Amino acid sequence: MGAPAPAKLNLFLKVMGRRPDGYHELQTLFTFLDYGDTLDFVLREDGSIERETEWEGVPATQDLILRAATLLQAAARVSQGVSVRLVKRLPMGGGLGGGSSDAATTLLVLNRLWGINWTFQRLAELGLRLGADVPVFVQGMSALARGVGEILQPVAVPERWYVVVFPGVGLSTAAVFSAPDLTRNAIPVRIQDFSGKGVGNDLVPVACRLEPKIHRLMAWLGQYGEARMSGSGSCCFLDFEREFQARQVYDVLPDDYSGFVARGQLHHPLRNR
Repeated sequence: MGAPAPAKLNLFLKVMGRRPDGYHELQTLFTFLDYGDTLDFVLREDGSIERETEWEGVPATQDLILRAATLLQAAARVSQGVSVRLVKRLPMGGGLGGGSSDAATTLLVLNRLWGINWTFQRLAELGLRLGADVPVFVQGMSALARGVGEILQPVAVPERWYVVVFPGVGLSTAAVFSAPDLTRNAIPVRIQDFSGKGVGNDLVPVACRLEPKIHRLMAWLGQYGEARMSGSGSCCFLDFEREFQARQVYDVLPDDYSGFVARGQLHHPLRNR
């Protein structure tokens, strides 16, 4: 049985400005799903870090799993290595945090297997060097995020059922955030316990312009509820109180879409292991 790397959803996302370093000041609400990738780890005594799974378009130098393992090995001065096998279920460029989740699971598992035993906070600080979404996966709690996504406040998000749909194409996060027509002056949302409904995602207009398939998917999902987009796209979703309601929509997906039904989770499945 492998280690889970769950998907995340951004239940809303506000862009409040651009920082001097080129990154954007955000406010977003993260929750986890009981669906995602799976990783298997085998320790090596030769110090090498290897992957047993090759993915088209992802060279080893850009593989966040290998980068996470290498970063932790160097930072903690570990002599052991590891071989990693990945079962990939989350679409690349889908806005579900697949790469970041894989990296976070790598940090969490190797922290134990290599006997490092760093705190979640220290691992999250290291993970931020890999990507803005990595810390929330490491900390492992549904949370309101600020900054570039690294300032986290745990939030009790209602546990709902989601139908998540991939329109068949990924979308570049960099292309969305660099678009000149992106609105960057949102007012922060006041929040305690919150579902994220009715607030929206400031990246949707740009994503729909860059990829018309997202616009069509949002319109199709809108027949059944409040359609939302996760992150910078391209996956979109609906939420329901009951599993059967989500499956009713999933069962009538057009042939050119793919997706899944999943339950929201307040905690990363590795949090309490």
